[in-house]
Amino acid sequence: MTDFQQRSKGFGAAARVTALASSIMDLHVRIALQEVDREKRRLISGGIFLAMGGILMLFSLLGIQIITIIWMQSSFNFSLPSALFILACIDLALAGISLRLGGHLTKGPYLPETLEGISKTTKAVLGKT
Repeated sequence: MTDFQQRSKGFGAAARVTALASSIMDLHVRIALQEVDREKRRLISGGIFLAMGGILMLFSLLGIQIITIIWMQSSFNFSLPSALFILACIDLALAGISLRLGGHLTKGPYLPETLEGISKTTKAVLGKT
């Protein structure tokens, strides 16, 4: 096999993988658009309330952080940098646990329509019927 044939075979595989990824994205976008068309009002109002709740949660977490730093300084006689460092380490640990748990929870299962579309796309790209 010549070098040109090997390169063209590699380009063909890359083109198939690109076509598969594009088809999967098209499928997801199509399903999402169908859901949005069906329930626009509910999704918009839900999004507004989620955003409001998220902003209020951030403000309350900021308040709790400030209160915790003041409490650490008065109770344990920590300096401001020490209290900030300890609180940052606690926040980092909680963020890591949250990201790990969130990543675990988002691993499937997927909608049957999505799995069926991925299966059809894969078969089409690989040339199987």
